[in-house]
Amino acid sequence: MPDVILWPLRHLLDGLANLFYLLIEPGAWPDPSDGEGLVRIVYFGASLEFLFVIIDLALIILVVGLLKPQFLWLVVRGIEGLSNVIGRVAAWAVLVMVIQQIMIIALQRIFLVSEITVGPFGVVFTRDLSWFSEELKLYNAMIVTLCAAYTFVQGGHVRVDLVYASVSFRTKRLLDMFGSIFFVMPFCGVVWLFGWFFLWRHLVTPKVSALDTLELLERKALLLRWNVETIGFSPNGFDAYFLFKVLLVSFAGLMFLQGLGHFYRSLLEFREGEASANRYKDLDTLPDVVPDKPVESTGAGA
Repeated sequence: MPDVILWPLRHLLDGLANLFYLLIEPGAWPDPSDGEGLVRIVYFGASLEFLFVIIDLALIILVVGLLKPQFLWLVVRGIEGLSNVIGRVAAWAVLVMVIQQIMIIALQRIFLVSEITVGPFGVVFTRDLSWFSEELKLYNAMIVTLCAAYTFVQGGHVRVDLVYASVSFRTKRLLDMFGSIFFVMPFCGVVWLFGWFFLWRHLVTPKVSALDTLELLERKALLLRWNVETIGFSPNGFDAYFLFKVLLVSFAGLMFLQGLGHFYRSLLEFREGEASANRYKDLDTLPDVVPDKPVESTGAGA
C-alpha cells in the first residue's frame, strides 16, 4: 500500500525537479540537429518523465488559478483561443478539397490531362493526377484531427445524454471535470503514446520502439539518420503518408490540451455559479437573416 502512494509522489517530485531544471538551464534542452539530442527527443516525448512534467505544470497552474481565478480564466481563454484558431484555419481544407476535386475531374475527363505541374515561387512540382486524387485524404485527415479541439470548444461533438440534461448546473460541471480527467485526457495520452513512436518509426532509421530504453537509443544515435517515408499505395499515388502520423500526434496533443482547458473552465464555472457559464467563450454564430417582407399589392393593376 505505501508503494501505491509513494510511487506517484516520487514521480511528481522528480517531474517538478525536471521542470525547474529545464526552465533555469535552457542548454539542457535536446538539440534535434545532433543524433544524441534527437534520440532524447524521441525517448522523452512519450516517457513517464515527460508525463509527470506535464502533470506538475498543470497542478501549478491549478493552484495559482485557485488563488487568482482571473489567471485561470486567462489560461482557459488561451487554450480555447489556440483550438479555435487552428480549427478555423484547418476548416479551409474543405474548400481546397472541393476545388481540387473539381479540377481533377475537369482535367481528367474533359481535357484528358494525366499530370499537373505547379510552380509557385519558381519551384516546379509535377505529379500524376492520381497523386492529387489520393492527396484529398490528407485534407480529410486535417479536418478531423485539427478541427476536433475546435469542435469541442464550439460544443459540436455528439453527446450521449442520459442524465446530463436533467441535473443541476454545478452537477454538470462536476460531470465535465470527471469526464476531462478520466476519459478525454487519458484517451489522448494513449493516442499520443502510440502515435509518437508510430511517427518516428517512419522518420528515422534505425527504427525506434516504445520498448527501447534510453541507453539503447543512445547507442542507436551513432547510426541514426533521417529516412522520411515516401512510399505510396500505388506507383504514382500520394507518397507523403508520414504527414498522417504528424496529424495523429497533433490531434492527441491538441485534444489533451483542450481537455485540460475544459477541466479548468468547468472548475471555474462550478465555483462561480451559473452566471459564469460560457464566459469568454468565442463561439461561432451565423449572422441573423431577416426574411424579406412580402410585397403588398395596392390593387393598382387589378
